[in-house]
Amino acid sequence: MVRIRVLVIDDHRIFAESLAAALAAEPDVDVSAAGSGPAALRCLERAASEGRRFDVLLVDADLGAALPGTTRPAVPVRDADEDRVDGISLVTGVRSAQPGVRVVVLAEKDDPRRAALALQAGASGWVAKDCSLNRLLTVIRGVLRDETHLPPALLTGVLRELTAARRHRTESERLVESLTPREREVLRCMVAGLGRKAVAERLFLSPHTVRTHMQNVLGKLGVHSTLAAVALARRAGVGPVDLGPPPGGRIGAEETHSA
Repeated sequence: MVRIRVLVIDDHRIFAESLAAALAAEPDVDVSAAGSGPAALRCLERAASEGRRFDVLLVDADLGAALPGTTRPAVPVRDADEDRVDGISLVTGVRSAQPGVRVVVLAEKDDPRRAALALQAGASGWVAKDCSLNRLLTVIRGVLRDETHLPPALLTGVLRELTAARRHRTESERLVESLTPREREVLRCMVAGLGRKAVAERLFLSPHTVRTHMQNVLGKLGVHSTLAAVALARRAGVGPVDLGPPPGGRIGAEETHSA
């Protein structure tokens, strides 16, 4: 029997453990749970290193929320300066690093705009947290067949959001074209979910220089967060940087001027 490896990611511990226990009762499901974005990234990296990659991630739409009714600022998927990861940024980073992993977002309420953002980030489904276990299992098995699952009540709103996003594509492309080659390179790293220190190591720059480039990128794109910059970049067709080993030959080199 082929077993499905599932990782539940939710910072509400009781919910995560209860859902994991329910899924574990299925004969063809192996399930683990992570209580935060950083913990999920560690699970994913460990599983990949052991050759046991997860097949499906179930990600809390409100992952990283500070308090009920509020949301933490969006942060890169990986940033040594922050111990927070929001749900949609996690989707972006995981899908960039491990394209074979399918992601389903679990939500407290229907939200066409956020559901559209999740799909644009690479999610394959948006499911209510209070759906039945049978429904969730249907979605899990469906996304592994490359199906996309949305609640029927969300379809019209999501299609409207995606249509609006297409209209914004031309403007997004114009803004991206205003970036210097180095800034576009930094933007691609941001799309891949890399934080400032990871970008600095990859591009052989100092973290301070990378921060300057990131600030310039946000300013030229007219946005105020990494998540917004990544969303705009994706609308413009900007893909993530290849996350393979960085090119050698310039270790220790550093840019001393703005590109």
